[in-house]
Amino acid sequence: MNKTELIDKIAAGAGLSKAEAKKALDATTAAIKEALVKGDKIQLVGFGTFSVNERPAREGINPATKAKIKIAAKKVAKFKAGAELADAVNA
Repeated sequence: MNKTELIDKIAAGAGLSKAEAKKALDATTAAIKEALVKGDKIQLVGFGTFSVNERPAREGINPATKAKIKIAAKKVAKFKAGAELADAVNA
């Protein structure tokens, strides 16, 4: 499913126009992004949790040259599915 298809589903499910659904989706993703940039955790009960994890610097290998390279530390966005979502996917 791409963004356009998701907007169509939101519009149909919430009784909104496609333009309103697009605004709602954009506002939701912007709010999640803003919270993650601040380092906050977003918990949607039954759906899941968005959080930020820090990956430490590590050593890797360039597969083309087999040379050792240093991989810098970085922050990554993480999503953990909630129980209801996990159960729905596995049903």
